[in-house]
Amino acid sequence: MISFLLTFSRFFHGVHRAWLEPNFRSTLLINFFILLSGTLFYTNIEGWRILDALYFSVMTLTTIGYGDLHPTNDFSKIFTMVYSVIGIGVFVSLIAQLARAQIRKK
Repeated sequence: MISFLLTFSRFFHGVHRAWLEPNFRSTLLINFFILLSGTLFYTNIEGWRILDALYFSVMTLTTIGYGDLHPTNDFSKIFTMVYSVIGIGVFVSLIAQLARAQIRKK
């Protein structure tokens, strides 16, 4: 239990260090808007509940893709292809910035 708490503490110190960087904050904001746009798109076009649309958006950007939800029309499939290419790149950038802050000692 103690090692879990220490790991948790180190993680939040890394998040705090990352938060002090303007690039991290802007990338986090871009990620938020990408998730919001995906959620709104799938809610309106596919008719999914908000939670399902957010779940699918997160699973897509993290490249997990369970396959339990999937686009059903051509427009949604095209959107998902573009959404994936752009969103995954921005998400990886956010994780890389967080990892750099976690490794950096101050």
